[in-house]
Amino acid sequence: MHGLVDHYESSLPEGAWPNWVIGNHDKHRFATHVGKAQARVGMMLLLTLRGTPTLYYGDEIGMADVEIPLDEIQDPWEKSAPNLGLGRDPERTPMQWDSSPNASFCQAEVSPWMRLSDDYKQVNVASSRDKPYSMLSLTQAIIQLRRATAALSIGDYYSLYAPEGIFAYRRLQDDEHIIIALNFTPYPKTWILPVEMRGVSTILLSTLLDRQGEKLGESLDLRGDEGVILGRCS
Repeated sequence: MHGLVDHYESSLPEGAWPNWVIGNHDKHRFATHVGKAQARVGMMLLLTLRGTPTLYYGDEIGMADVEIPLDEIQDPWEKSAPNLGLGRDPERTPMQWDSSPNASFCQAEVSPWMRLSDDYKQVNVASSRDKPYSMLSLTQAIIQLRRATAALSIGDYYSLYAPEGIFAYRRLQDDEHIIIALNFTPYPKTWILPVEMRGVSTILLSTLLDRQGEKLGESLDLRGDEGVILGRCS
C-alpha cells in the first residue's frame, strides 16, 4: 500500500489531484475483504490521503457482503459465468437504514430487489448513530477533522519511514503539520516519531475513538489494527 500510494503521487503531473476509492459495486465489500477491524484503518487511510475520497454506500457503517442463493442471483455476469466467484450481487444489497422490516430500504410489504444481510438489525445507520465507537461515528469524526484541517483537506503528501506493517505519512499545509500512522497488522507496533514531532505531538483521533488528546513523547505505540492522526501540541 505504501508503495502504491507513493507511486501514484510521484506519477501525477504538477497541479494534478488524485482520487481514492476503497469500495465499489464491482468488488467485494471492504469489510469482507480485510475484516471489520482493518476496515476502520482503511477508512482512516481513505479520508486522510491527499485527494478526493469516494465512499461506497454502506462502508460508513461496516456493511459486509451478503451470500446470495443461486435462485436469487441478479447479476448478468454471474448468470453467464456461474460458480467462478465473479458475481457482484454480494456487495450490491440494499442499504441498511434501520432495524425495521427491509431496513427501511423499501416498504415492509415490498420484496427488495435483493435480500438483506442477516445482521441488518444490528448493523444499520440508526443503531450506529447511538454508538460512540461505531464505524459511522469514526467516519463522521474523520470527515469533520478533515474539513476543519487545511493540511488534511488540501495539504501536500509526504511519505515517512516506518517499520514493517506500519504505513506513515505527513500532510502539510503552511504551518499546519499532521501525521497519520496506520497499523496494517493485528499486532501491537511501536514507531519512533520523526525528530520534529518528538515530545510535541498529540493524538487527534484514533480508529478506536478512545485516545483523543493523548500526549506523546519520542514514540507512538499502536495497538493491533489501529490507526491514529497526530498533530502538534498547542
